[in-house]
Amino acid sequence: MTVPHPHHTRVAVIGAGPAGLLLARLLQRSGIGCVVLESRDRAYVEQRQRAGILEQGTVEALREAGAAERLDREGIPHDGIELRFDGRRHRVDFPSLTGGRRVWVYAQTEMVKDLVALRAADGEPLLFEAPVHAVEGADTDTCVVRYTHGGRERTLTCDYVVGCDGYHGVARRAVPEGASRTFERAYPYSWLGVTADAPPAYDELVYAHSDRGFALASMRSPSVSRLYLQVPVGDDPSAWSDQRIWDELDARLGADGSWRLHRGPITAKAVLPMRSSVTEPMRHGRLFLAGDAAHIVPPTGAKGLNLAAADVTVLARAFAHLETTGSTERLDAYSDTCLRRVWRAEHFSYFMTTVLHTDPGQSGFDGRLQLSQLDRIAGSPFAAADLAENYTGPPIG
Repeated sequence: MTVPHPHHTRVAVIGAGPAGLLLARLLQRSGIGCVVLESRDRAYVEQRQRAGILEQGTVEALREAGAAERLDREGIPHDGIELRFDGRRHRVDFPSLTGGRRVWVYAQTEMVKDLVALRAADGEPLLFEAPVHAVEGADTDTCVVRYTHGGRERTLTCDYVVGCDGYHGVARRAVPEGASRTFERAYPYSWLGVTADAPPAYDELVYAHSDRGFALASMRSPSVSRLYLQVPVGDDPSAWSDQRIWDELDARLGADGSWRLHRGPITAKAVLPMRSSVTEPMRHGRLFLAGDAAHIVPPTGAKGLNLAAADVTVLARAFAHLETTGSTERLDAYSDTCLRRVWRAEHFSYFMTTVLHTDPGQSGFDGRLQLSQLDRIAGSPFAAADLAENYTGPPIG
């Protein structure tokens, strides 16, 4: 089959992850032409394991995009999380603390599959194995995107470019030196993330603080568990046998000493670095950055995918406003609008990370402060409500 290569489009989207695909879908629904360019092949994009928790605002954005049919059928709504610390278990009930808000378990892989299928069915331009080499003219009236596809170098002109291609992507590098500033923090520990063919022994996510380090019990479906252990930076996942992983998870998650996970074959494992990063502003001329291209959060607060969805929802509405009114007012406000939400999520993710993890260099005093903060959440409805409101996320707007 011959793949069409448009020469010009209103918006060029770099990256076919959840941010780029959701933006393309929202633009399409507003009658705005766009082309999506992705360096990887379709199989890789649809199979890479990432986030699995969707805020209510993200779910509403997918419904607005007409991309939530399977999510509404197969997604697992969660009304809270459980904290385990100091031999105690405490549930944080989201709806009672937030006026009815909740989150959903629905893997990023499934969200991406849904959006790719919709774009393919509609015959909209989505080019896999099309790495972008350069973005030029962002500070002029016409941008130029240079990429390779089908063994040939190609050129796409456009009115605007949106970089949804991650921290190391070409879009972020296209911003001239000195035109932006990046704020970063690295954490002195990593996560060993594993996927297992084992039914979860819990109904909602379990976050555990222990002297042995942090652990998180999550899920991908009623038959697949997604689990995480705090490990040293640079740890080798091959050094962790299945039995060692399960034993360590039980030791950290078993708050009262009697609770155990359901065990099963571990099908995937990888060590994930922990860092925070924000680039300001999230725009240079006609080039916009969204998702990981603009900001990264440690995964403890489940914010990465949801921040990306919020970015592109705000951006899609701004483009729609431009089309109907001719005004760039909302496009001009994009960076400031998103950064307010980004910094709130960064702070929440930092809080969840530093309260629940054991820093290799921390003192006994530091550990007691962590327990005091967790005890306050368990004992104060105001502290619990603050956690619940941040975890479920504010409305997008």
